[in-house]
Amino acid sequence: MMFVPMSLVEARLQSLTALQVAWFVRWSLWVVLAAAPGRVQAQIPAIDFDRDIRPILSDKCFACHGPDEQQRQADLRLDERAGLFGDLGGYRAVVPGRPEESELLRRVLAEEDDLRMPPPESKLAITADETAKLRAWIEQGAAWSGHWAYEPIVDPPLPPGVTDWMRNGIDAFVAAAARQNGLEPQSEAPREQLIRRVTLDLTGVPPTPEEIDAFQRDTSPAAYEKLVDRLLSSPRYGQRMAWDWLEAGRYADTDGFQGDPTRTMWPWRDWLVDALNRNMPFDEFTITMLAGDLFPEATPEDVLATGFNRNHMFNGEGGRIPEETRVENVFDRTETVATVWLGLTFTCCRCHDHKYDPFTQKEYYRLFAFFNNTSEDGRSGRGKTPPVLNYLSRLSCVPKKPIWN
Repeated sequence: MMFVPMSLVEARLQSLTALQVAWFVRWSLWVVLAAAPGRVQAQIPAIDFDRDIRPILSDKCFACHGPDEQQRQADLRLDERAGLFGDLGGYRAVVPGRPEESELLRRVLAEEDDLRMPPPESKLAITADETAKLRAWIEQGAAWSGHWAYEPIVDPPLPPGVTDWMRNGIDAFVAAAARQNGLEPQSEAPREQLIRRVTLDLTGVPPTPEEIDAFQRDTSPAAYEKLVDRLLSSPRYGQRMAWDWLEAGRYADTDGFQGDPTRTMWPWRDWLVDALNRNMPFDEFTITMLAGDLFPEATPEDVLATGFNRNHMFNGEGGRIPEETRVENVFDRTETVATVWLGLTFTCCRCHDHKYDPFTQKEYYRLFAFFNNTSEDGRSGRGKTPPVLNYLSRLSCVPKKPIWN
C-alpha cells in the first residue's frame, strides 16, 4: 500500500472546497477499508446470497438488468452468473474478493448522477445497510447460487445445541432462532387442543367428544402416535388430502358456462380419494393420472385416473367452434401439468419464451404435442364428453354414516 506524506496532503486540502474535502475523505476511507478486508469481514456475519444479496438485486437492479429483454439496459443481466462475473469489456460487475475492482459496487457508491446506480430517475436507492452487505458479500468471495427452485436439494447442517423439547431437525432450527432472540418455547398444548389440531389437519373435521375423552384417558407414551395412526387409516384422511388435488385438477361438478349444467366427474374424485387412502406411491400416482390409459393392460381404474386432465370448462353454446374448444382444452392440460408438477407459470410460453423461468415457447409446444393426441373432438356432450368411460366407483358401495350422532 502506498503512503503519501501528510504535508502534501495538508497542502492539497487547503486548495479544496468543502464538498471536495468531504468526497476525498469518503473515497480515502473506502480505499482503506477495501485494502483491509480481513478487519472489516471480522465484524460482518457470513453473507448468504439468497437471503441477503438476491433481494437487493431483484428490488433495485433487475428492472433494467434482468430477464426482461425489452426493458434491459446496456445488455447487462445481473440475474445470471455470466452477467455478474463475466468480462464486460475490460471490467467485471463483481470480482470475488476484490470490492475495489467490482464495477457493481463502484456504481452504487458513485457520486455523479450519470454514473450512480440505480439512477436517480428510477426513484430507487440502495441503502447504507444494503451497500455494506454487497461489499461484505464480495469480500467473502461472492458466492452465487441459481434460483432455489432449480438447485439440487441439500439438507442443511443442523444448528448445534440440544433441548429437551426437540423432536426433529426442524425443532433444531427453531431452538437456535429462539436462543438467538432470547425466547423460550411455550409448554406443550393441552391434550384436548392436540387432538383437535391433528384431527382437523388430517381429516378436516373436529374430533368427537368421545374421541377427546379417550385420548385424554390414554396415558401411554405412544398415545399421540396411536392417534395419528388411527387418523391416517380413516377414510376421511383421503377426503381431506384430496382437497388440494381437487383444486389443482380444476375439479367441478358443472361445466362452468351459461346454464352451468352438471357433469359426471365424481368418479375421478372418488379414484383420487381412494388412491390417497391406499397410500399409492407418488410416482405411480403421477404416471397413472397423466397416462394411465396408455398402460399395456390398462384397467378401468387406470383410465379413470386420467380424468385429472379432463376437468375442463365446457361450452354448450350452439354457436361454439368445437376445434377451438379442443385446442383450449389442450392448452389447459399443458399448463395444469406444468403448474402442478413443475411449479411454474407455463402460460407465458404460449406466446413467447418465458421472461423469468428457464423455458422456451418451443418447449411449451413440445409438451402441448403430448396432450394433442387424444380422441376428444371438442364437443361438450351435455356433461359427458366423448369418449365416455362406464365405471362404478368402489366408493359408491361404501355405507354412509353420519359424523355426529
